[in-house]
Amino acid sequence: MRTVYIGIAGFAGAVCRYAVEGWVSTRTRGAFPWGTLVVNTTGCFVLGLIFTVLTERFLPHPTVRAAVTIGFLGAYTTFSTFAFETMNLAKVGASLLAAGNVAASLGLGLAAVYAGVWAGRAL
Repeated sequence: MRTVYIGIAGFAGAVCRYAVEGWVSTRTRGAFPWGTLVVNTTGCFVLGLIFTVLTERFLPHPTVRAAVTIGFLGAYTTFSTFAFETMNLAKVGASLLAAGNVAASLGLGLAAVYAGVWAGRAL
C-alpha cells in the first residue's frame, strides 16, 4: 500500500509543479526559467520544513512521511532532494562529498542533457 500512497501523492506533486510553473511563467518575461526556479526553490524549502517537522516534532506513520517527501515533493521537484542530501553531507562534516555531489550532479546533468540532445538529433 505504501507504493500506492506514494503514487497518489506523486500525482498531486506533478500537478502542483505544472500549475506553479505555469502560473509563474505566464507572469514573467524573458528567457530565464523563472517557473522552474520557483518550483525548485519552494520544493527545497518545503522539503526542509516537512522533513524536519515530520522527524523532529511529529512522528507520523512512515508511509505518510514517504508519501509526502518521496511522492509529493519527489514529483514536485527532485532538486529539493539533491539539495537536502547535499546539506546533510555538509552537516555531518563530509564537505568533500557534498562538493563532489554538487560538481557531479551539475557536471553529469549538463553532460547528460547535451548527450540526450545529440542522441535525439542523431535519430
